[in-house]
Amino acid sequence: MSGTLNKVMLIGHLGDDVKIHRFEDGGCIGRFPLATNETYLNKQTNEKVSNTEWHNIILRNKAAEICEKYLSKGDKVYIEGRIKTRKWQDDKGLDRYSTEINCNEFTFLSNKQDPQGEMNSNPPNNKQEADSSNSEDTSSSDDLPF
Repeated sequence: MSGTLNKVMLIGHLGDDVKIHRFEDGGCIGRFPLATNETYLNKQTNEKVSNTEWHNIILRNKAAEICEKYLSKGDKVYIEGRIKTRKWQDDKGLDRYSTEINCNEFTFLSNKQDPQGEMNSNPPNNKQEADSSNSEDTSSSDDLPF
């Protein structure tokens, strides 16, 4: 063992729908913002304080497609992955940095309803392993609808 660990576990709500970018080779990347909330009592003022932290979630290939199909803004999800900071240049050539969570496992925690208000039994509501490479997803679930 190398003596280091880069692991993130989050439970939060999607701040927007999953956005997919598809590549010519058939692969894709999905992105969405995830909000986590912290609430505590300020002992000095005796007031309840709430803080929201936003996380940029990144998924690849089959995992991105599953999340795009079944998740939407406001849904609750468990995400497990690792932190990655990416360097890029803006339109003016200035260096910018983005900190992202590269998801390698997820679990849907919201129940989906169809437009008539009935529960949809199709969404996989169990733990999924996201694809951490550019190969096909190695999902551990046998009840996926595809």
